[in-house]
Amino acid sequence: MVAPTVRLADRRVTRRSAAPARRSRIRHTLTVLSFMAPAVIGLAVFLLYPLASAVYFSFTKFDLISTPHWVGLSNYRAMAHDPTLRKAAVNTLYLVVVMVPARIAAAIGSALLLTRFKRGGGFYRTLFYLPALAPPVAATLAFVFLFKPGTGPVNTMLRSVGIQGPLWFNDPGWAKPSLVLLGLWGVGDIMIIFLAALLDVPQMYYEAAELDGANAWQRFRYVTWASISPVITFVAITGVIQTLQYFTQAAVAASVASGQATTGGGISSTFGYPLGSTFTYPLWLYMVGFRYNALGYANALAVVLFVVAFAATAVLLRRTFRGETTR
Repeated sequence: MVAPTVRLADRRVTRRSAAPARRSRIRHTLTVLSFMAPAVIGLAVFLLYPLASAVYFSFTKFDLISTPHWVGLSNYRAMAHDPTLRKAAVNTLYLVVVMVPARIAAAIGSALLLTRFKRGGGFYRTLFYLPALAPPVAATLAFVFLFKPGTGPVNTMLRSVGIQGPLWFNDPGWAKPSLVLLGLWGVGDIMIIFLAALLDVPQMYYEAAELDGANAWQRFRYVTWASISPVITFVAITGVIQTLQYFTQAAVAASVASGQATTGGGISSTFGYPLGSTFTYPLWLYMVGFRYNALGYANALAVVLFVVAFAATAVLLRRTFRGETTR
């Protein structure tokens, strides 16, 4: 009869000693949640709720005045028969495929060049970075005037050496390459990231590669590229997301090159000038929502854009992780 009594007493002691520990864990959890509350509330209010609302409204016919009317997948089916959407998607895809790699290549090249300067490095870094500080609207305005076909300094200099310059932003075949050049001009924002990554590569890696007989290309491929590959992935992901949302530069370039200002409500009648060559996916989304007041269809476009950006991010991350594991 003694043993059961002892075990019962031990259980009571264990429960009494466990109670303060449980209360301590609860207090700790509440403390952590109280510190996280501002971020969690902000995330819920400014990200999760708008995202959920966009998904809901994408299944409705909605014009911001009348009550949303549920239409199911009609908005998504309409995308398959939207020729303007196809043109905008092709233009945006071109910018993603051409501009993002070009900016990465230019940024890495500029950063490699800056690592070679022994004197005046700070001055050249500032010089390379300054264009990235220009506001997008001002930078686009200046760029369009520089590349103005008749009187722009670029074509003037080309004519002085016997070269007939193209029409740039006024030519459907040159408008998108001109936007790519604009992106390359302001490459300082990612150049500074690559510069920091390059300066962080241990010098002994290059010395070991030289001792093994590696040439300049092999040192770049197997030392530099391998060392900064996580940074390249980060820049590629952010670049793809930003280019999928390419709006301001395309809108301003089209308006200025056409010689017409925006109309009421910020909607330009010349979006996509010339001949729709600069018409991007976000421009069409904006026009659908604020010119045609088809906010249900606009939300469907926004949801598709989010899905595409998420899928592109997932693919890039998966390829990167797969490359790290097989290395």
